[in-house]
Amino acid sequence: MAPASLTNYIAYVDSGHVSRIGHLESSSNSIQPLAFKSGTPLSNLYQVIEAGEKNIAPFGDAIPFDTVKLLPPISGRDVLAVGKNYAAHAVEFNKSGYDRSDQVDQPTHTVIFTKRATSIIASGEEILPHPKFTKTLDYEGEIGVIIGKAGFQISEGDAMDHVWGYTIINDVTARERQRDHKQFFLGKSADTFCPMGPIAVPARHLPKVLRVQTYVNGDKRQEATTEDLIFSIASLIVTLSEGQTLQPGDVIATGTPAGVGFGQKPPTFLKPGDEVSISVTGLGTLRNKIATFDSVHSATDIVRRQTNIQMTNAAKSPNGANLSSINGKTLYYRNTGNRNGQPIVFVHGLGGTMEYWTPIITALSLNESHSLHLFDLEGHGISPTSPLSTLSISSFAEDVKGIFQHANITSGATLMAHSMGCLIALAFAISNPGLVERLILIGPPPSPLPEAASNGSHARASLARSEGMPAVVDSVVTAGTSSFTKARNPLALIAVRMSLLGQDPEGYAKACSALAGATEELDIKKIEAQTLIVTGDEDKVSPLGMCQKMKARMKSCRDVKVLENTGHWHAYESIEKLADSIRSFMT
Repeated sequence: MAPASLTNYIAYVDSGHVSRIGHLESSSNSIQPLAFKSGTPLSNLYQVIEAGEKNIAPFGDAIPFDTVKLLPPISGRDVLAVGKNYAAHAVEFNKSGYDRSDQVDQPTHTVIFTKRATSIIASGEEILPHPKFTKTLDYEGEIGVIIGKAGFQISEGDAMDHVWGYTIINDVTARERQRDHKQFFLGKSADTFCPMGPIAVPARHLPKVLRVQTYVNGDKRQEATTEDLIFSIASLIVTLSEGQTLQPGDVIATGTPAGVGFGQKPPTFLKPGDEVSISVTGLGTLRNKIATFDSVHSATDIVRRQTNIQMTNAAKSPNGANLSSINGKTLYYRNTGNRNGQPIVFVHGLGGTMEYWTPIITALSLNESHSLHLFDLEGHGISPTSPLSTLSISSFAEDVKGIFQHANITSGATLMAHSMGCLIALAFAISNPGLVERLILIGPPPSPLPEAASNGSHARASLARSEGMPAVVDSVVTAGTSSFTKARNPLALIAVRMSLLGQDPEGYAKACSALAGATEELDIKKIEAQTLIVTGDEDKVSPLGMCQKMKARMKSCRDVKVLENTGHWHAYESIEKLADSIRSFMT
């Protein structure tokens, strides 16, 4: 039975190596995954704050707590922190010799500093001792306030309305750095110096007064409540928002009670193997051990792996599902049919996907006779593309080579291509003469591409980027299909439209630019494979005269077939005629 409240929000990494949000059920030591009510899994606490509890629901089965890697409940921003905010701690700090701020027992203004976002770690992770950085490693158990509503110059009366909830923070500190630099930032911001968690809970599910307790190796060192704060949480929000806008998800570390390491008699600083446990009412316990001096410093590697260059079209394959590593990139590839049959590799055209070939495969029963190798071009269909990847006919041809290598095809292949895919297939066949036995070109564009066509492709790329695929569809369908298709074949029109509308605008735009760059003539005289050219009688991309000139330049081209009442989307417009043309060529 699900708990009445699913608000012990905990962040973790799921089995697909993706960050998720769940509810920690302490009684069963399990995590209930959470999602938006739509079923979309939650990825971070920022989404929880924005969506609100009423829009969140359980998702799937609970998972054992000890089978996942915990994450901090919230991260990605510097923590706003407060110093000397409990009277007894202010006194012990003032007398410690480490205080180089306003040296008074009771500060008249809040002491504000920040802790770097790179210092945040989860409960259970080790705190690095940084022996070259500090010899005075200290702990500070604190209550973290999480902002839930943006605000500027917030009044004290309204301040608590801006609080979403709370978490636990260990404000780990290098005391001599805090002292010597006469400010707090460097001594507070070393990597791993901000353990946070294990959970975050909305304020309405917690009592108004929260108690914080800190233990080191089981020995209680600190204890106080929010009633003991010198500057209340509301006062802190007022001060912080006087000159800056507080954002949802901002975290305020409210200060630490007396009893830190330098306050012990004699002063006792943390050493490898020590465990710091901080408990707060309703928030569980944040536990972290001090790592050994020779522990691997992984924080830098984590930062290095982070990137702001996101793959385009990657959302269609969550966690890379169904993608294959080919030619140093991930592509959507399928091998079907008779695995013992002769191989056919299919290369679709601009705005198409591997599904373009389904009508032909079905009409010719190729699944029964051949081993079929289908893939989506980079940026098309399900295949993602990186902003760092510049697409061209040559790069696509290299991907075809990668398909051959991945499938271990060394000879005797049929290469079947459509539209821009024909240029790709020709470039591949020229460079790899021994791999292709038959070449079927359906609606090949001219090579070289005329200047007007190149400019048109560049313009279409700009249109797709600025206005999306709906802005492209009508003109492509109008120009690319026959009069007969537009009047009598609505299913073909729908197939073309859906193929285009299913494309990622950026991936499509990059492919348009690749086609636009095809202004150098391919040396098709070098083609050794037996070749068939197929076009439509209304195919503006591949007019009959151009196809006949192409045949004349190719010593191995056996025929040019023309399909009646057909534009440029041959497999959708005239599948039976197209199948007949290919059948006679392959037999």
